[in-house]
Amino acid sequence: MSVAQGRRGASLRQAVWQPQALLLSAPPVLRDWLTTAGSLTARLKAHSHAFRVQCLHQRTARCLADEAAAIGLQRPGQVWEREVLLRCDNTAAVFAHTVVPLSATASDWPLFGALGERSLGTTLFGDPLVRRSVLEFARLREGHPLAQRARAALGGESAQPNILYARRCLYRRRRGTLLVTEVFLPSVMELKQVNI
Repeated sequence: MSVAQGRRGASLRQAVWQPQALLLSAPPVLRDWLTTAGSLTARLKAHSHAFRVQCLHQRTARCLADEAAAIGLQRPGQVWEREVLLRCDNTAAVFAHTVVPLSATASDWPLFGALGERSLGTTLFGDPLVRRSVLEFARLREGHPLAQRARAALGGESAQPNILYARRCLYRRRRGTLLVTEVFLPSVMELKQVNI
């Protein structure tokens, strides 16, 4: 493999996180979802008759290169990792990936270890001690690890485009940090508000 091929491969695995969703050139409907200010969980619930969290795993893993600095690590290392699919009427709408440094304590994130299929978003937005930073946005190419994991989680459930759009946000509670990345799947653009 040449040096140029190696750099190209590395660039497909990296995301360029932007402070403005407009810089992504995402379709307007998707841009509206990306910039949702409140709880994404609450919005997804309002767009489905049956919302559920499908927990794919929660374990220790090595964080991605672009996550390390965001959560206060000098280089990629071991973290607590949680990955879920957020489903609206049994259709996967969002792939969510969360990392927490291993140095975090139970008092920093008291419910994280026992979430199971409960929504992390509901926990975060319901806790007055949690501080939320600004949203960042990125286009994930096919080679990006989170795009690959989202596709693998879906299996043959639906065809996926080459580019997936994502946002991430850093949360702080006491001395702990937690980074949530949400990858929006094309089906989210088909969701309609449910009148209950």
